[in-house]
Amino acid sequence: MRCPYCQSEDTQVKDSRPAEDGAAIRRRRVCPDCGGRFTTFERVQLRDLVVVKKSGRKVPFSRDKLLRSMEIAVRKRNVDPERIDRAVTGIVRQLESSGETEVTSGEVGRLVMEALKALDDVAYVRFASVYRNFREAKDFHEVLGELKGDEDGG
Repeated sequence: MRCPYCQSEDTQVKDSRPAEDGAAIRRRRVCPDCGGRFTTFERVQLRDLVVVKKSGRKVPFSRDKLLRSMEIAVRKRNVDPERIDRAVTGIVRQLESSGETEVTSGEVGRLVMEALKALDDVAYVRFASVYRNFREAKDFHEVLGELKGDEDGG
């Protein structure tokens, strides 16, 4: 693993432990050349996924982008970062185990909506406002109605 500080090719693993409920390995590394310390994560990747956007454009799937979008939705909310990470891992597992190498942005968005609904109602509404491209206040009322309907038993 290349050192992010001095670009040396020779870094040493000092500590390894399971992370993300065993779905990843967290490694603490040190560079013998500059003494820099950093952490890496190793995850199983079943297949390379491609996201097909609404425009038809295809882009490589990015776990980091998915995580960032969920973190934006839960910003300033009392949601444990571990729960967000577990939700992202669950979404990635679902996508990879589907057997498809191409997934639509709509499918990814639907899975994020499901995960956020279980994590935090405000984050769910925030994400929905972007994902569903809200144009006016009634759009918020509709999504709040969906949440209310869930509380009433469906």
